[in-house]
Amino acid sequence: MTLRLGDTAPDFEQDSSIGKIRFHEWAGDSWVVLFSHPADFTPVCTTELGLTAKLKPEFDKRNVKAIALSVDPAEKHIDWIKDIEATQKTVVGFPIVADADKSVSDKYDMIHPNQSTTATVRSLFVIDPQKKVRLIFTYPLTTGRNFEEVLRVIDALQLTDGYSVATPGNWKDGDDVIIPLTIQDEEVIKQKFPKGYKAERPYLRVTPQPNK
Repeated sequence: MTLRLGDTAPDFEQDSSIGKIRFHEWAGDSWVVLFSHPADFTPVCTTELGLTAKLKPEFDKRNVKAIALSVDPAEKHIDWIKDIEATQKTVVGFPIVADADKSVSDKYDMIHPNQSTTATVRSLFVIDPQKKVRLIFTYPLTTGRNFEEVLRVIDALQLTDGYSVATPGNWKDGDDVIIPLTIQDEEVIKQKFPKGYKAERPYLRVTPQPNK
C-alpha cells in the first residue's frame, strides 16, 4: 500500500512498549508524528529517539503526540528504552510500536526491499487530528532525521490550516508568509490581512504572519 498526502492514516491495533495500542483511539484529537526505525539497539535510532524525547515539551505545545515503530517485539523495546534514557540523558515519554508481524509496516509502506527486506526504512508521517496524512519523510537507513525540521513543518501546517496563507522556503515561526494566488479580491485581502502586504510581483504577495 502506498500512502499519499491527504489519505486517511491506516488504523491498527498492535502491541507496544506501553501495552496494546489502537492507533486512532490513542491519537484522539491530537496531531501525531509516527516514525519507524530499522531495528532496536542501533546507534542512529538511539539518537533519534533521544532527540524526540527531549522535544516532548515542544510537541506538547503544538498538541502533538509522538509514536515510534520497529519490527522488534515489545520486550526488546522496553530494554532498549533503558539504553536510550541512559545514553541520551532523557526520558522516553512516548510508545514504541512492536510490529513483529510487519502489518503496520505494510500498511504504511515502511519496508523498501532495495534497502532491506526485513527492516523498516526511516519513514516519518505527520498526521492531523482528522487522521489525514499531512507530511511524509523517507530517509535512508544510514541517515538520521532532522527533528527541528519536523517541528518547523508542523508549525507551518498548523498556521496554514488556521489562516489563508502559504509559507515560503526556509520559513520559521514569526517570519513573513505568502498570500495564496487563490485569493484575488482586494476587499477579502484587506479583511484577512489587515497588516497589509508587499507585492514584488503580482503573484508574489508577502504579509506579516497573521497570528504574531
